[in-house]
Amino acid sequence: MKSYLFLMLAICLEVIATSTLPKTKEFTVWKPTVIFFLLFFSALFSLNKAIKTIPLGIAYAIWSGIGIVLISFTGYFIYKQKLDIPAIIGIVFIIIGVLIINLYSKTAGH
Repeated sequence: MKSYLFLMLAICLEVIATSTLPKTKEFTVWKPTVIFFLLFFSALFSLNKAIKTIPLGIAYAIWSGIGIVLISFTGYFIYKQKLDIPAIIGIVFIIIGVLIINLYSKTAGH
């Protein structure tokens, strides 16, 4: 269970870091750039803790799936980036995939 807490922390840190990318202005504004790298390093550190007991492929599938969904919501609500129907359908499939892994896979390590 502790590993899943590290994984959730890693995902949250990565989503916050990725959300700061537009503010870095292609890494030319130093404060958001430093924040981005600190958050991303912290996310990878937490991911490294999570994979002590969660298989790497499973951890990465959860990381990327939940991250894609959260970043899509961030883009939509914070940066006013629109999602079309195919994008929404794809996001729903990603959510379904993460749920299948977590609910039914014997390799998920829970």
